[in-house]
Amino acid sequence: MKKLGLVGGISWVSTTDYYRYINEGINAKLGGLNYAECIIYSVNFQEIHNNNLADNWEGTFLILSQACDSLQKAGAEAILLGANTMHLLADRVAQVIDVPLIHVAVATAEAIRAKGLKKVALLGTKFTMERDFFKNKLEEKGIGAIIPDEEGRNYIAQKLEAELYKGIVTEETRAGFLKIIDQLIAQGAEGVILGCTEIPLLIKQEHLTIPGFDTTKIHSDAAVAFALS
Repeated sequence: MKKLGLVGGISWVSTTDYYRYINEGINAKLGGLNYAECIIYSVNFQEIHNNNLADNWEGTFLILSQACDSLQKAGAEAILLGANTMHLLADRVAQVIDVPLIHVAVATAEAIRAKGLKKVALLGTKFTMERDFFKNKLEEKGIGAIIPDEEGRNYIAQKLEAELYKGIVTEETRAGFLKIIDQLIAQGAEGVILGCTEIPLLIKQEHLTIPGFDTTKIHSDAAVAFALS
């Protein structure tokens, strides 16, 4: 089994899901008491959040690269960045590490293509929705992405920071997210990417009328496949 390195803490809430999914995935394949060989470097989310709001991506890159270096020195044979937004820097991070970086958007695009979908809604942080780093990986697989209007993007960003990053889930917020998703379905979305690792805490497939793509689970499954390859 190959040893995985996870940059977590962005936020810690979703890092617990990564750890659970990866270990459940290994055990489902191998049975018994087999679980993942996994090293977690949990960063201080406040520092990264401050950097991102200040458009200080160089500062965030330094934090991520140092975390990855520590994971490599501890024996990690592949790296996961445990947050969709951090993949804005993923291609750059991949250039300064000596092991594979398992990219969440690439894994998600492959999952969408397996369903035969061509147009999906993309929910996430403002960075994930408004910048091209995630959408470009989808486009490489022939998948188009649509995002909420400005009011919807602001609503999602506010709820992430005030509630979901802290593990707070309410029915009122779920209804607000589902309203936004319905608007995107009306624009032709055939599926919806839950493209922030905290959104699946709130929105499950049972709440949706179209296929949902939980990027935390998809990313974890890709890590399991690598570990057992």
